[in-house]
Amino acid sequence: MDWRNKKVLVGGLGRTGVSMLAFLTQAGADVAVYDAQPDEETRQSVSEHYQVDIHTGELAAVLDQNQFDILALSPGISQRHAAIVAFKRAGGVVLGDVAILADLLSGSGSKIIAITGSNGKTTTTSLVGFLCAQCGLDTVVAGNIGMPVLEAYMERAGGKAADVWVLELSSFQLETTPFLNATAATVLNVSEDHLDRYDDLLDYAHSKDRIFRGQTIQVLNIDDVFCRAMLRHDRPVKWFSLQQATDFWLNNGVLCSGKEPLLTCDALSLQGKHNAANVLAAFALCEAIGLPRAQLLQHVREFKGLPHRVEKVAEINGVTFIDDSKGTNVGATCAALLGLDKPIVLIAGGQGKGQDFTPLQAALRNKARAVLLIGVDGHQLGAALTGAAYPVEFCSDLPQATQQAFALAQPGDIVLLSPACASYDMFKGYVHRSEVFIASVQQLQDSAA
Repeated sequence: MDWRNKKVLVGGLGRTGVSMLAFLTQAGADVAVYDAQPDEETRQSVSEHYQVDIHTGELAAVLDQNQFDILALSPGISQRHAAIVAFKRAGGVVLGDVAILADLLSGSGSKIIAITGSNGKTTTTSLVGFLCAQCGLDTVVAGNIGMPVLEAYMERAGGKAADVWVLELSSFQLETTPFLNATAATVLNVSEDHLDRYDDLLDYAHSKDRIFRGQTIQVLNIDDVFCRAMLRHDRPVKWFSLQQATDFWLNNGVLCSGKEPLLTCDALSLQGKHNAANVLAAFALCEAIGLPRAQLLQHVREFKGLPHRVEKVAEINGVTFIDDSKGTNVGATCAALLGLDKPIVLIAGGQGKGQDFTPLQAALRNKARAVLLIGVDGHQLGAALTGAAYPVEFCSDLPQATQQAFALAQPGDIVLLSPACASYDMFKGYVHRSEVFIASVQQLQDSAA
């Protein structure tokens, strides 16, 4: 796309919005920015670096009073906002940073591996990026994993072509990506999340399905009914499974490709069956772009995993403490519970985001020693566990919950922080929540010494 003289409004002044502002200004667009309530530090930084109008207040008024051609929308703003719906009806174009990147990479020779899913996408993206780099490819890892894609693009000395872009994409980012045309892409799974933004689970799944637009090799979870429904019959597909023999599958603790054993789960640093699924998907994606299996098997053993994702913190008097603060939805917590094979004292709760907590009943059955709940929606979560055969207790904060969990745990048990909820009611984010948990565990360690 030729951006010169296009009149563009960048919606949202988070890190993604600022990256779009920087790129579009450089590309010669006539740019303005909008944020309903920008903080003073952001406003000052934008004013210092860019000669642009900064609009605030009601978005409808901003769009009505200016003749913008394009709304470049940050992921945090829904296209279903009434003002944006009206803008599109009047002929305005709405897109996001991933759509801009897809246009930039078209014809560049760079391959794209795109990864989404309710759970596991950050681990899988990191693993795929690691494997690509270890196999000698010039690799960029970007998107929802931390660095906005246009920020990564501009860092490459004027867009120097990479061998492969490995992109973690959220449903929010995919909403504003009409055509990605990835070389290979996956939807790892679909479970309840962000239902405060979507009509229902099917609506949420449809947003994920956009990742396959274009001539993309599909990597799909055959165990997930929504993923099975995403199959396109006119293109290559690779299936992965924890339950049945297929292209990539788990057979009694051994990762297999068809009838060929690849390696045992014990050879991996990643813990839990859900991470076995992530590795299977990563193998399928990497082989889809031509990476040799022998090298993948060699390097996957070296991957250590990521912080705050089923990460062991400490062991005190035979009780293991595991940090899964990144488990911000029910599906992630169920996956963590089902992937661990010892009795568990679960610490959960926070902002529920409109989720149905009842799937936790089955995941906790015959596995929970106790459940300790915190946060604004802790009682709502507790109501879903009414009648449980294990204690369900409410705590005022995370340090108290950690202390009580240790008191209830027995040697050989796991104390698992996997909240099934967002963190912003009590913390700055899931990393801050993790830090408080780790500090609380450290206090227990010091007391036990």
